[in-house]
Amino acid sequence: MEETGIGIWGVPLAIFAGAIRVSTPFIFVSLGETITERSGRINLGLEGTLVFGAMTAYAVAVITGSPTLGVLAAMAAGAVFGLIHGWICKFPKVNDIAIGIAMMQFGLGMAFFLGKSFIQPVAPKLPSIALGGWSSTPQIQAALNINVLFFIGAALALFLFWAFKNTRIGLILRVVGDSTDAARAMGIDPDRVRLLATAAGGSLAAIGGAYLSLYYPGSWNEGISSGQGLMAVALVIFARWNPIGCFLAALLFGGAGALGPALQSVGVTQGYYLFYAAPYVLTLIILIATSSPTRSLAGAPGALSLTK
Repeated sequence: MEETGIGIWGVPLAIFAGAIRVSTPFIFVSLGETITERSGRINLGLEGTLVFGAMTAYAVAVITGSPTLGVLAAMAAGAVFGLIHGWICKFPKVNDIAIGIAMMQFGLGMAFFLGKSFIQPVAPKLPSIALGGWSSTPQIQAALNINVLFFIGAALALFLFWAFKNTRIGLILRVVGDSTDAARAMGIDPDRVRLLATAAGGSLAAIGGAYLSLYYPGSWNEGISSGQGLMAVALVIFARWNPIGCFLAALLFGGAGALGPALQSVGVTQGYYLFYAAPYVLTLIILIATSSPTRSLAGAPGALSLTK
């Protein structure tokens, strides 16, 4: 192992910085899926929404020179994908999971087709907040240079945790998610609530895609996502549909994903690439450890097709 400017402390520092960078897309996709699943619908199409959002954000940022407009455009595109998904799923005998897989492939195909002309141009990046100005060590300064979307994601997790419990919209969402019949008896239209929840979930997932293309890694290409959209569904289950749990679980997944680069940054030249599989291994371990044939998933919405 080669020496670095801050010695062995380089590993935890690199993992900390990597956890924040890698976790940000997971935060937004998992929070979006939490909203959708709280209404009683599962959306496996978020991988396609994530990639299409990444392409849309990058293209709009290239054309307008504004990364903020790129994020807003991605949100609009994600909402449209969610509306399409929600509209199709309202029909009788339509399977949420099958439609989600179809929407995922549709989103990926559209992103690859429309995004070919934007692979070469360079888009402006999203701003970050430099919290390491107090230090003269470049590694610490880089680790504490945090993108603004991470803070927005943290605030959104806290807000959703409060809103689910303390607002009328949160109550309606929970009622619809727990029992379609009870919602109808209260005069609530479950299809409309699920349509809007799926649109909101798609919009947030697209923000995660915008982060990938406009900040980290900060480019557009067809391999920009490594399955974050699908892994976020497992993350939501692990977090038991709790927004704060989603935020913390995203950090855990982000830290696992940062292991490989962290080891490489301190001079480990052999075997570090095996740790790039850590997030996927962690996903399998978590799903196996939390599954049981004798008990239901704690906190799961009663009407969610995943739990039926």
